[in-house]
Amino acid sequence: MRVLVTAGATREPIDSVRFLTNGSSGRMGYAVAAAAVSAGHAVTLLTAPVALTPPDEAEVASFVSVADLKAALDARFDGCDVLVMTAAVGDFRPAERVEGKIPRSGGPVTIRLVPTEDLLAGLAERKRPGQVVVAFAVEDLPPAQAEAKARDELAAKGADFVVVNTPRALGAEASEACILSPGGTVVPWANRNKRRLAEELVRLVGEQVQ
Repeated sequence: MRVLVTAGATREPIDSVRFLTNGSSGRMGYAVAAAAVSAGHAVTLLTAPVALTPPDEAEVASFVSVADLKAALDARFDGCDVLVMTAAVGDFRPAERVEGKIPRSGGPVTIRLVPTEDLLAGLAERKRPGQVVVAFAVEDLPPAQAEAKARDELAAKGADFVVVNTPRALGAEASEACILSPGGTVVPWANRNKRRLAEELVRLVGEQVQ
């Protein structure tokens, strides 16, 4: 099974030294890559800048911005059996990048943000029969509401599974999460080590592909 995993937080430049990002550490994606390698699968890891070491057996490619990640996915999506989209893709980017460094002495600065492209939604039309896509969602909502919103996104993006996390998962070793499929909840809510959650996810997608 050929598994494509994305990991880490995108960065969108504000000026030559500052950028807009989020609190993702990349741990979940690296755990999925390690679990897939341990299960005997061929793994490609698309990674943002993180302080983690990838599995030796994985092919590794880097990205920084949403545009970088889109280009990497466009080049590799058709060749994978499974896409696990753990990367925390920023929802917004600065409308304009300032050349040079914005001086603090200049006083208050207003930055206009515009939405980024929904990368999974853009890949939905290219998904072939038998190909499995796993989405990730971070929801700061009660469990029932978080699941309802995630199910809507699962359908809209043509995903086979969605892992629903709370914001406490960002940068943490463990994740309060559940895994949903179109048919229902396949892994219930619990606080799990990300390594354990990754192993459960790899098992699920392996059964789906077979």
